Formats: sequence, structure tokens, C-alpha cells
Amino acid sequence: MDEVGRLIVLMAIAGGAFTALGAAFVWFLEESRRIRRSLKKVLGAEPHALLIARGRGKGIGFDFAAGAVAVSWDAGGWCLLYRVDELMGAELVVDGQVGARTHRGEQRRALDQHGGAQDHVRLRFVFDDPTYPDFTLELWSSGDEGKRKAATASEALQEGNRWIARMESLLRRPVPKRAAPVPVAPSAAERTPPQDDEPEDESADAA
Repeated sequence: MDEVGRLIVLMAIAGGAFTALGAAFVWFLEESRRIRRSLKKVLGAEPHALLIARGRGKGIGFDFAAGAVAVSWDAGGWCLLYRVDELMGAELVVDGQVGARTHRGEQRRALDQHGGAQDHVRLRFVFDDPTYPDFTLELWSSGDEGKRKAATASEALQEGNRWIARMESLLRRPVPKRAAPVPVAPSAAERTPPQDDEPEDESADAA
């Protein structure tokens, strides 16, 4: 019986160890943490400001000290790095219409919609880059209803509006003289980013 008891105890310890190892592995590969790590790696520092579209595998991070902004998608598998002075504006797109926006040299257009959206809430960042001129984060869509930890349409609108205000503050700063290009990780610079599942709203481009 003693041998059987020791065997049961050893099996229980081994089972607990494997469970803990599995939980740690899942924690390490959690989407938000993977995106944060990818942005930190590309920026070369912890982002001072970070926004992640949960469940979409996309995020954006800013290093204000270095004057850099990085975007990531495919849960951190792909990244691009821009200078902050290449950021030309940001738009909050609600159900296909630009609800709020801020662009360099323009007065901010405040959000006048305080109710919930019907289809989607997206935050679109516009860059001075002919190859990759914008980056869109979907903050909420109608399919999110009922999902665990998913934001509501109103919460997404509030978050998007806060980021529009934050971008306005950033864009009001004088554009620094351009020095040497910000280095980009080879894995980020030499790859072609995958296409989004949904095309960008033409109304957002036209706004």
C-alpha cells in the first residue's frame, strides 16, 4: 500500500506540474501579451501608449521619447515602424461614417454621437506612406455581443474618442527636423503585411 500511495502522490505532483506549465504557456501566448511584446521589440522600449483591438490580433504603440510609432497585426506576427512625424491624422469611423477626426493643420472634429453604434466602431490612423498609408483597429463590431470581456459599442466610442483627443495633442506638437531614418527590425521591414479580412471603408478615405 505504501508503494501505491507514493505512486499516487507522484502522479498528482506530476499532473499539477504539467497543469501549471500549460497554464503558463497559455498565459505567455495570450494575444494581448504577444502584441505588447512585438511592439516593444520593434520600438526598442516599452510603449508609452498602447491600444490593442482584442480578438483581432492588432495593436498600435507609441514611444514618445524616440518619436516612433509601431503597428502590429496577426497577433504580433507582423509589424511596421513609422516616425511620429509620419502620422498625419486619426479618424473614428462609426458604421461607415467618420464620426470624429483630427489631422495635422486642421481643427479637431469632435464626436457628436453619444449613443451606441449599429455595425462597427473603427479607429483609423493615417500615415504619410504611399505603400501602407493607414492602419485600422476595429474596436467593436455587432458580432462582439455576448463575447466574454468584449467592450460595448458605447465603451468603444468613448475609447476611440479618447484616442482622437490624444492624437490631437500629439499632432499639435511641432514636427521635428528629420534625422536618420528610424531603424526597423529586418523581419518587419522585409515582409509584406497580410491583407485585412474586410476592405477599408471608402467613406473613411473620402472624409
